Amino acid sequence: MRDLTQGPIPGHLLTMATPIAAGMLAQTLYFLIDLYFVAQLGDAALAGVGAAGIAMFVVMAATQALGVGAMALIAQAVGRKDPEDANLVFNQALALGAVCTIATVIAGYATTRWYMGIVGADAATAQAGTTYLYWFLPGLALQYVNMVMMSALRGTGVVKPTMVVQVATVLLNAILAPVLIAGIGTGRPLGVAGAGLASTIAVAAGTVMLVAYFHRLEKYVQFRRALWKPRMLVWARMVNIGAPAGGEFAMMFLLMAVIYWVIRDFGAAAQAGFGLGTRLMQSIFLPAMAIAFATGPVAGQNYGAKQFARVRETLRSAVTMSVAIMIVLTLLCQWRPDWLVRGFTQDPAVIEVASHFLRLISWNFAASGIIFTCSGVFQGLGHTWPALGSSASRLLTFMLPALWLSTQPWLALDHVWYLSVASVWIQAGVSLVLVYRVMRRRLA
Repeated sequence: MRDLTQGPIPGHLLTMATPIAAGMLAQTLYFLIDLYFVAQLGDAALAGVGAAGIAMFVVMAATQALGVGAMALIAQAVGRKDPEDANLVFNQALALGAVCTIATVIAGYATTRWYMGIVGADAATAQAGTTYLYWFLPGLALQYVNMVMMSALRGTGVVKPTMVVQVATVLLNAILAPVLIAGIGTGRPLGVAGAGLASTIAVAAGTVMLVAYFHRLEKYVQFRRALWKPRMLVWARMVNIGAPAGGEFAMMFLLMAVIYWVIRDFGAAAQAGFGLGTRLMQSIFLPAMAIAFATGPVAGQNYGAKQFARVRETLRSAVTMSVAIMIVLTLLCQWRPDWLVRGFTQDPAVIEVASHFLRLISWNFAASGIIFTCSGVFQGLGHTWPALGSSASRLLTFMLPALWLSTQPWLALDHVWYLSVASVWIQAGVSLVLVYRVMRRRLA
């Protein structure tokens, strides 16, 4: 356990954000490695895996709901020096995670073909996405218990073991991807099925490593079978905090699915370019997201310890860091976005769509940094409903206008990207207003 209620706030943010960023980069490399080898299979395979990747936001929403709820309650328990409540929350989160794992496997195999039939640009794209998800679903389902263990460590201020596990699993995935996708060394290429299988094996290996760490090294929160019997009051505490955070990711899934649907008539190359550009954008966001992930436990421990001035300082420091980083990344995407894209595909049409997407969408990077940071503060305070309200604003400012645009004969891809930029800046303003309002009430 690391005490975040003492010492300089910027130092805590940077110390935690660095390994968090490394771990998140490793996590993102799962998909980028798959994307690199899948891109060699053609536009249909690339577009299919990209569209299937958007479906993963549903699982990410559920894992975030579980992880954020557990992290916030554990961080607050650490702040008020209450290890018993921290252990109760941790073990109850594991029990709830096991239930979610089973439900995800069942629901995933039942709905995958239906989902890909809706968003796929053509039959080949839909089939590629379906095959990928079928093989990756077991790995996705394991993310619940992994998220609980990683969130528990983050709530106690410990992040390096998580980073080590994530780096190790991405290295395993990097080894397996060319073997299973392209058949290097085996002569039996599995195509997109190999991409999903490689990721599933890597995720399972990560689960084993995290369990081993908790058994041998972790002292503050531990596996206790006596605490695994479901306690609805504890589940309700976690869900009350985590559900809005999960809702934010569900909102992202809905918005991304709408974009895929709106641009479907532009063809597989457009969907492939958007999918590649989106994955690259998510990678670019990693530094700001890491700061936001560090903001949650720092704010949470200080809130639990009733050191409210430090909570306010956490918001100021995190916003400053995030915006500064995002401005630099915006300049990079304005300069040569094609450098980022050409590492994954040589298809001129896909390169053009992805590069242009990054150049235009980069104008919302600073706003995204503000949104991430505000969400981290909401999590630390244990009151995440305002963050969901902020995300829901994009239903009005983006989704409805985008659906209207899709009916217009003059629709161009640029119209969708400009609309997205405007809606993100509006959301950033809403987030700032809400976070200051919540802080005035809770930190009085």
